[in-house]
Amino acid sequence: MTSIRTAAAALTISALGLTALVAGPASAGGDDDDDRVERNGSCSAGTDWKIKAKSDDGRIEVEAEIDSNKVGQTWSWKFKDNGSVFAKGRSTTSGPSGSFEVERKPADRAGTDNFVFRAVHPATGEVCRATVSW
Repeated sequence: MTSIRTAAAALTISALGLTALVAGPASAGGDDDDDRVERNGSCSAGTDWKIKAKSDDGRIEVEAEIDSNKVGQTWSWKFKDNGSVFAKGRSTTSGPSGSFEVERKPADRAGTDNFVFRAVHPATGEVCRATVSW
């Protein structure tokens, strides 16, 4: 009787282990940021920038962040795709980090999309230029 219980327990443990191996990668592979491209750098007076691009239902989700660590700064910005402006505006840094983000979803054109996000803080003349290719 003991050998039957031992064999049953071993079989149950093996089955659970196999289930964990099969289920593990499937749930880990569900992260839709696997194909993301991200770059970061510094602006002309020390503010930090970050830019990300990833696919999103046949479009490209491109997001830029400016982080000056100073709340209340107003910045003018433009987004370009292969030299053509597809979005522009003004944003003000906020929150505890003194930053702002801009996210857009332009069409995924044939070939490589070269994105440029340029932000200017008119009060100081600081310029940020972030680039990423998709």
